[in-house]
Amino acid sequence: MTVRYGVHAGTEGAGIQDCVEFWRRVEGLGYEWLSVWDHFYPLAGDTGGRGSFDALASHTALACMTTRPRIGVLVYSVAYRHPAVMANAISTIDHLSAGRAEVAMGAGWHEPEYRAYGLPFESAGTRLDQLEEGVQCLAGLLHEERFSFEGEYFQLSNAALGVRPVQARVPVWIGGMGEKRTLPMAARYADGWDAPLSPSAAEFAHKVEVLERACEEIGRDPATIRRSAHVAVMRDEEEAHQRFQGDDQVLEGLKAFEEAGADQILLAGNLTWGTEQLERAAKLLRIEPA
Repeated sequence: MTVRYGVHAGTEGAGIQDCVEFWRRVEGLGYEWLSVWDHFYPLAGDTGGRGSFDALASHTALACMTTRPRIGVLVYSVAYRHPAVMANAISTIDHLSAGRAEVAMGAGWHEPEYRAYGLPFESAGTRLDQLEEGVQCLAGLLHEERFSFEGEYFQLSNAALGVRPVQARVPVWIGGMGEKRTLPMAARYADGWDAPLSPSAAEFAHKVEVLERACEEIGRDPATIRRSAHVAVMRDEEEAHQRFQGDDQVLEGLKAFEEAGADQILLAGNLTWGTEQLERAAKLLRIEPA
């Protein structure tokens, strides 16, 4: 697959007009992907205690406020979003975006949100069981006219979407780094695998090897699953210089993930940090402006 560069940016501490201006600027720079995260409480630590806009509503806004990039949320928590309700919402977003929607699901991890909203924060094993069932239901509804499923957590009986998506196959992703459950799950059910905040290209390469082995064990061509890496973007030029010591190292760092097997590389951060470093990276990567 052709390597796709994009931006994954939280909305913490931002006003809605800030979001719209950021998304449109990123689109204008030529990036091919835009996404937000599915959290309510602050994660970035510098937003004055203000959290994020709702992910599903933000996904819808991305559909309406942009025209070119693929759009997603990395990743929807299976405990926050019932897969049948989610599938119908994604189909609507696919129509609003003229066929640019993608959908990713994960097991969830931010316990304070669960506790605050009265959602049971189950063991990791149980959350992964829920994810395995949920992603099958999500993909089944999006990819098939009718779908039935009988699981411990989700049941569907000859279910269909109210409106089919524009795309013949809306890409379904699984997010996470676990080698025993998550990567084999992605190999079985997903069109893409997302590695959140990949710590290094070397570790990402190792995870790709695990994913490819899992594909081969079930007879799937590993080339049919997209692999996405997050690379943390710096807040400002001074911090970027301290980390990379110049443009050559920035470019080498990004290209290292391509060599490690990533065919989607996302510059990740919070949109209140602005677009200065995204503009710099776009020039280094010779991304053509929209």
